[in-house]
Amino acid sequence: MQQLLEQFLRHLDVERNLSPRTLDAYRRDLQQFQAFLHQDQSATDEGCGLAIIDVVLLRRYLARLHQKNSRTSIGRKLSALRTFFRYLVRQGVLEASPADSLATPRREQYLPKTLSVDEVTHFLDYSQSKQAPHLRDQAMFELFYSSGLRVGEVAALDVASIDLSQRLVRVLGKGNKERLVPVGKIALRALQAYLDSRGAPVADEPLFLNQRNGRLTPRSMQRQMKKYLLLSGLRTDASPHSLRHSFATHLLDGGADLRAIQELLGHASLSTTQKYTQVSLSHLTSIYDSAHPRSRKKK
Repeated sequence: MQQLLEQFLRHLDVERNLSPRTLDAYRRDLQQFQAFLHQDQSATDEGCGLAIIDVVLLRRYLARLHQKNSRTSIGRKLSALRTFFRYLVRQGVLEASPADSLATPRREQYLPKTLSVDEVTHFLDYSQSKQAPHLRDQAMFELFYSSGLRVGEVAALDVASIDLSQRLVRVLGKGNKERLVPVGKIALRALQAYLDSRGAPVADEPLFLNQRNGRLTPRSMQRQMKKYLLLSGLRTDASPHSLRHSFATHLLDGGADLRAIQELLGHASLSTTQKYTQVSLSHLTSIYDSAHPRSRKKK
């Protein structure tokens, strides 16, 4: 089975051109299922080949997952199995996928933490400094909030990804889909100051460097934000993703079109954007006051 897993992962890499992070997620999920086959008593008695995999065994696996995993994680792991088994069907290894009849768990309604406009302003103003490490962090946080990027997208940026003259950042998002996102004036000034502090960085160098002049990782970005949140006295359960969510929510509150926000965030489906952005009560009230016949102000 290990050989089939490796063939499947090569297929995802070469033919479907999935990102390294997505490939790692598929590998982890499928290796977890493979470990279950070795640990499961009935599987151990009969061997660990594909022949023993049926709906009953898969339901037993899902029941094991429910003990320690969220419904969102279980849904992702089941999706990985479905994709793997359907690949084996297309390759003629299996006649039918044993996972197609399994229902996907309903996903939890989850929204990341959102900072208010005042909280974001306080946080970004607190991170300002003339020292080089702080210039990097200020430019990074300003870019998060200015353009609503994912932490992995920011970590993958090179110097050439930023077009200061056009006020744009070129982002490689999920599924290796490229998009252009505007960058605000304050974020541009912060980026310019940071790049100036580095002298004349080469175009293909990482945009944000660590102390060893390597690429700053998403985990390091999260640690830096946690540090500044503590120093500024704000809530410590926020993350770089909170800045992305705040970006979308504040745009929506300001009257931005939902489809425009979808493009900026790089969402493939509008339904994802609708779940992602939370509409504030004040925004709903203003819409109600301007639209309802018994609430509109008389001219």
